[in-house]
Amino acid sequence: MNIKALAIHLARAEKRRAQVEVLSSVLPFPSATIDAVDGRLISEQERCRFYRSYLYRPFYPFTLSGNEVACFLSHRTAWQTIVNDNLDAALILEDDAAVDEHFSASLTLALASLKQGDFIRFPVRDGREYGRLIARAESTSLIEPICPGLGMVAQLISRDAAIKLLKASERVDRPVDVFLQMAWMTAVVPKSVVPSGVQEISACLGGSTLKQDKTWLSKCRHEILRPIYRTKIARYAKAAARHRDCSPSNHENDRNAYSHFHASSN
Repeated sequence: MNIKALAIHLARAEKRRAQVEVLSSVLPFPSATIDAVDGRLISEQERCRFYRSYLYRPFYPFTLSGNEVACFLSHRTAWQTIVNDNLDAALILEDDAAVDEHFSASLTLALASLKQGDFIRFPVRDGREYGRLIARAESTSLIEPICPGLGMVAQLISRDAAIKLLKASERVDRPVDVFLQMAWMTAVVPKSVVPSGVQEISACLGGSTLKQDKTWLSKCRHEILRPIYRTKIARYAKAAARHRDCSPSNHENDRNAYSHFHASSN
């Protein structure tokens, strides 16, 4: 298959450049760098064209920062690269990703199981996701989690999945990792390989580029609304999983098939 590794790198995050080079040296296929969109440089016009709050249920209760909008746009650039370069798939990595001794096994299982339409996550937190078993090789498993975890540190994305995600994300109302939890809207059902062998090491590279200062009041609001939203998204995810299980051949990869579920949940 025609596969590349695409590392999303923010030019001003100079401490992360060396890590991108380390990743390129250990991966088994050609690598390229995707220039990340800089949240400091996004115009208000561009932000309004792409982002609008309260588009989809369950409503996301927080306003996206410029950096969160930029992060989403950066991943869309990577998805578009898959399409433009006519790749079968790409391993998309953020520039704070690191791999350990388990990664070779997890990548081998992901590649062996990969089909068009697949979006396979490499979670950085073990033991957080549960769902239907897809494949297993020794101590490594590929699962379809009921509710995928957060984070976009590493994913293996097929061309068909990239096309669907680009179409579904022409306008958005939440961060990219939260957006990908909504399989009933994207028609892309994430899978996860566990353990992944991928770590997130932003703390060693100058800290997160998404960090934003919050007032005491905004912190309190976040702590109150976050668990409420998580409960709602989990309910939607469980209903969507049951809907797929009833007729998986018709519903797994067709966005229109989720319209009935989405309407009934509003």
